Amino acid sequence: MLYTVVKTVGVTALLCTSVHSAVLPFSHATPEVPWKRNGLFSGQEKRTDSCVNGPHTRNCWKNGFSVATDMDEKWPSALKTVKYDFDITTMTLSPDGVAKEMIVVNGQYPGPTIVADWGDIIEVNVKNGLALNGTGVHWHGLRQLGTNGMDGVDGVTECPIAPGENRTYIFQATQYGSSWYHSHYSVQYGDGMSGGIIINGPATANYDIDLGIYPFTDWFHGPVFTLNAAVLHAKGPPTADNLLVNGSMTSLSGGTYATTTLTPGKRHLLRLVNTGINNWVHVSLDGHPFKVIAADFIPIVPFTTNSLAIAVGQRYDVIIDANNTIENYWLRVGTGGGKCDGPNANAENIRAVFHYDSAPPTTPTYTASAATLPTGCYDETKIVPFVGTQVPQELPEEMTLSFFQSEATGNLVRWQVDGHAMMVDLENPTVQQIQRGVTTFKEEENVFVVGEKHQWQYWVIQQDSLTAPPIPHPIHLHGHDFYVLDQVANAKWAGDISRLSTNNPIRRDTATLPGGGYLVLAFESDNPGVWVMHCHIPFHLSAGLSVQFIERADEIFEHNGNFTGIGDTCHSWGSFMRQYYPNGITPGDSGL
Repeated sequence: MLYTVVKTVGVTALLCTSVHSAVLPFSHATPEVPWKRNGLFSGQEKRTDSCVNGPHTRNCWKNGFSVATDMDEKWPSALKTVKYDFDITTMTLSPDGVAKEMIVVNGQYPGPTIVADWGDIIEVNVKNGLALNGTGVHWHGLRQLGTNGMDGVDGVTECPIAPGENRTYIFQATQYGSSWYHSHYSVQYGDGMSGGIIINGPATANYDIDLGIYPFTDWFHGPVFTLNAAVLHAKGPPTADNLLVNGSMTSLSGGTYATTTLTPGKRHLLRLVNTGINNWVHVSLDGHPFKVIAADFIPIVPFTTNSLAIAVGQRYDVIIDANNTIENYWLRVGTGGGKCDGPNANAENIRAVFHYDSAPPTTPTYTASAATLPTGCYDETKIVPFVGTQVPQELPEEMTLSFFQSEATGNLVRWQVDGHAMMVDLENPTVQQIQRGVTTFKEEENVFVVGEKHQWQYWVIQQDSLTAPPIPHPIHLHGHDFYVLDQVANAKWAGDISRLSTNNPIRRDTATLPGGGYLVLAFESDNPGVWVMHCHIPFHLSAGLSVQFIERADEIFEHNGNFTGIGDTCHSWGSFMRQYYPNGITPGDSGL
């Protein structure tokens, strides 16, 4: 079957073979093994199939799986199914002392953390208890191998769940690490509809205690849908009222600093997640460097740093060694500075407390090692994937990002890719169109058809210097991790492939498109489905900054059990739409 789009796009099918190898492989040989020379897993002389994950053997997992296992190639068989019930409702809460009607999961914010083991089946029954809002849940960073219908993207892989209706998501955790879930219904997650995901697995350094998910989000006291309706016609970003750390913060109206307890002498794993809306975050802990062991769902060669920059959607697993004086310490949080992201009204007061067990329960007094946090909106560059990949060096196809706003449209903001701001049809998602035999798509659906089996796809996203404000965008790809081959601010891609980093480049699922510049990325077409790639600033996504890849279309429905029920969901949503126009989706909103 031939799939076409109204606009002309060039997609080069590049037949290449990926070459995977462990950067720091395990060995049964002499003490001169690479991981030993690099100081990993001290005391662990060799890996055996009987090695079991523990405080001194975090490189191990079980049944022969370890941190050296290539997650593209294999993962543990499902041993159990973990089940959750999510009830999406509104509730008035005061995370920073200011009361706000929020959209929450099971009456709490952040929502309950999903915890599973690598290889487990995850089953989540979602009930929409909202009055006039649709909803759905996207499981950020989880590749959904073979389960495209569970990706939770309104207008792409499903219709929104109508008020009073249920939907059950079922998928396998083929990766491990830290992430989060959130609504993909317009800007809904900005009012609180999000929570953490922990997939237990091996690690590239040892630790004693897992402190769990630690989220950051810039925060607005007004309803985010009302704010978005104004932002769609504004000439600049809105000012956030605050920034929540682990779900709380102080303000002039009260609130509290989040407090985390450290056990003296122990190594603690902390899973840092930017679940935000517009702000990058810079994070440091007084007197305690971070040993960074994972970026998004990718285990990396550990590196040590005093601070981390985290874009919206990105995650870092860090180890904190509680080897300092038994005291209370400030976790300090800064933003991008307001020039590359949005301003934050409480920028000078964003912090949290890390409390040593047995220290007096007072606010921190230790400030000797406090350092000024950096500003700016950029990615960390010391990321070396533990399981390496040699990416073939080829010329990428180009997408051009432009910006459009005119008085004729009431100053409606449009972020355009190749001249079109993406708009989805919430009643007729892309996968349903394909299922019905549609092969031609509207320009505003921003469809790119890619891939024969396991071919490489190369793309450069270039900001148009004449129309687009020179601001950065965190770009997130569904269904894949991608490889960052080049990333330059205030520059134009000149087609020089010798610049491309192809020898085990940075790999993750969210990376920054630098202000005024370009981002070159690559991924293998190894996951049939319809996958969006978008800016993870909800205001920009609402204004159209997204595309969708139709990948190996003829294979999407070979195992179509994961699309069971999509017709019923769309029928319920259509009935609701004919009775009520839902809150939140205003003219000009992409719906994503």
